[in-house]
Amino acid sequence: MNANQSKVEVTPYGKEKIWTKDFVLICLANFFVFLGFQMTLPTIPLFVAYLGGNDQLVGFVVGIFTFSALLIRPYAGHALESKGRGLVYLIGLAIFTLSIASFSIAGSIFFLFAMRIVQGVGWGLSTTASGTIASDIIPPKRRGEGLGYYGLSGNLALAMGPSLGLLLVDKITFSHLFLICAVLGVTAFILSSQITYQKVEKQQKTAPLKGDFYEKSALKPSLLLLFITVTFGGIATFLPLYTAQQGIEGIQYYFIIYAFSLMLTRTFAGHLYDRKGHRAIFLPGALLIFIAMLLLAWLPNSFALYIAAILYGLGFGTVQPGMQAWAIDQSPKHRRGMANATFFSFFDIGVGCGAMVFGQIAYWFGYTSIYYTAAGSVLLSMALYLSFLRQEKRKMLKEE
Repeated sequence: MNANQSKVEVTPYGKEKIWTKDFVLICLANFFVFLGFQMTLPTIPLFVAYLGGNDQLVGFVVGIFTFSALLIRPYAGHALESKGRGLVYLIGLAIFTLSIASFSIAGSIFFLFAMRIVQGVGWGLSTTASGTIASDIIPPKRRGEGLGYYGLSGNLALAMGPSLGLLLVDKITFSHLFLICAVLGVTAFILSSQITYQKVEKQQKTAPLKGDFYEKSALKPSLLLLFITVTFGGIATFLPLYTAQQGIEGIQYYFIIYAFSLMLTRTFAGHLYDRKGHRAIFLPGALLIFIAMLLLAWLPNSFALYIAAILYGLGFGTVQPGMQAWAIDQSPKHRRGMANATFFSFFDIGVGCGAMVFGQIAYWFGYTSIYYTAAGSVLLSMALYLSFLRQEKRKMLKEE
């Protein structure tokens, strides 16, 4: 399991091969763990309501998960470089699976809250490791393209998970739903145990530096993504409740349309990043997300809901893999684990802050205000990106 990677495989056309056995395995494992996670995404808020919670408690139960994951990611990054990819990934999957199984016996919001903290630890370990493992396997010259394909596994789970979860929760108990999600986690564990992981290099086996909680070179793309993922917290947590209040049907189709739009974008966005860089993808993708937020704030009917799903899927599917590839490309090889930890930490901050802050906004001002606030967050991200471009231009002029 900890053997060195085999030599790079090449396609008949002379390109370094992406679709190796290990890459297929990491994609499949990622699909099953994401499927289990996505099935709980729209159903956890319903479960909190079932247990007697209000919008504020929904926000806290959803948000604490992401902050728990956030706190563990720096340690996951160090462990990936010192203990090995496989050990961190398998431990993370085990914790994640056991925590979801425990939801089946949750009889109070307090117990659910506590186990969401545990789930966040497993999620933080497993997703940081999974992204790093994929980065190791993908040829560097095709990293944007490969990460786009890798992201498809999560997107396919997104296409199926929320709708499947909402469908099942109408047919079976919450307890049975969570046990099914745990079985999916076990499947991911079995698949991941068959991967040949990159061996930890000797120079990496050093104690982490005190205060070394992030990779500096990954900060810019990670910060940009933070303001984008704030929007995700508002959609995943409150959109099912919002559409129910508005009397708009078809929320399950929203997630399907959104996921297939993501998958469509993954087929070309990563390749575009490899050829043109982040300048070709960030502003167009962010603009699509901004328009989607305004549509959700307006939300007159199901048609507007579906158009917002398309725009959000195309925008997020363009921005997220490009920002991840940018973060990894700028980091030293032996710091990929910390670069991924930094990237996903900022992802978690965005989602967690979105869920918690939007819970308060929904409680005070109603659901519509959530999406106007989210649109403002996207505008802030675009302004910050233009600021980064100006900094780069001034730096180039000084060097000349």
